[in-house]
Amino acid sequence: MTPAALLSERLRSHRLTAPAPTVADAARHLLAVQSQDLTAGRWALACRARGAVRLRDVDAAFARGELVRAWTMRGTLHTVPARDLGWMLEVTAERQRQQAASRQRQLGIDAEVTATAVKALVPRLRDGGLTRAEVFAVWEAAGIDPSGQRGIHLLFDLTIDGLVCQGPIVPRSGITRDQRFVLVEEHIRAHERPDDPLAELFVRYIDGHGPAGVADFAWWSGLTLGQSREAAARAAGRVTEVAEGLFTAGAHPRRAPAAPSVQALPAFDEYYISYADRTPVCDPTYLGRVGPGKNGMVRATIVEDGRVIGCWTHAAAAHTADPELFTEPGDPDAVSAALARFAAFIDG
Repeated sequence: MTPAALLSERLRSHRLTAPAPTVADAARHLLAVQSQDLTAGRWALACRARGAVRLRDVDAAFARGELVRAWTMRGTLHTVPARDLGWMLEVTAERQRQQAASRQRQLGIDAEVTATAVKALVPRLRDGGLTRAEVFAVWEAAGIDPSGQRGIHLLFDLTIDGLVCQGPIVPRSGITRDQRFVLVEEHIRAHERPDDPLAELFVRYIDGHGPAGVADFAWWSGLTLGQSREAAARAAGRVTEVAEGLFTAGAHPRRAPAAPSVQALPAFDEYYISYADRTPVCDPTYLGRVGPGKNGMVRATIVEDGRVIGCWTHAAAAHTADPELFTEPGDPDAVSAALARFAAFIDG
């Protein structure tokens, strides 16, 4: 597969040149969208759906219970279709638990503390859920100090145990970044469980991110390389090997006839972050300027014809500030139009 063909196919599988009918459809196709930055996660879905999607449209999908946010893999928050949360955690929870164990011991989180946290919190979540600050207040009243990341790690524990997830966005003026933690058993009305969840995870990754390989899947899922090889083997017949060790989906979404050549992708976007090797989409010279940096941040990118040509910030785009370009774009007006789409998404 030539470099140009690889980029063309990835743009299509990511729904960047073949947008999905709705935000919920885009989420189902990608399965998981990295969303520790909630605004970035919402824009990641909006720019993969047809039409002029607005922030309120994405928030409505959360309110309807179609989307939830949870620590689904790598100890990182992702937006996922609500009905897929359970089986995903069935595959990834134990690996996440192992990776978090040392830090949780440092924080003094043990079975007794977790049991106390659950007992105090569950009754309070039965009336529409609580924000993170409200959850922490409940725990303080129960004698649990949530400071120093203890509260976040407890929420992480309760999430990968399948007890809670983040649901509706709290309605406020401006760009709200608060969600309510809700009980999974009350909030998620329908659950899917594929016959082989491990194979399904590999297939869905390739559907939304291919062409990609086993090492890419291992990085994205947080599973071991051995588990990832097993996932690929069990998915044989459901994906297509287009080159040695490089897989693509069996069926592809149809490209839009007038897909923009330039995309303003958010921080931590799947198109950049979800591969072990990011050099196919970004010149090695610029990897350090995009990230992840020492603080773990990955900047929002300007992508032209599948290649990163610069970075931008959500706040600056909302005020029509110039992006930081690494190379001259083929069409400067297309860059401005891409940023304008984000500004319209925020303002609409």
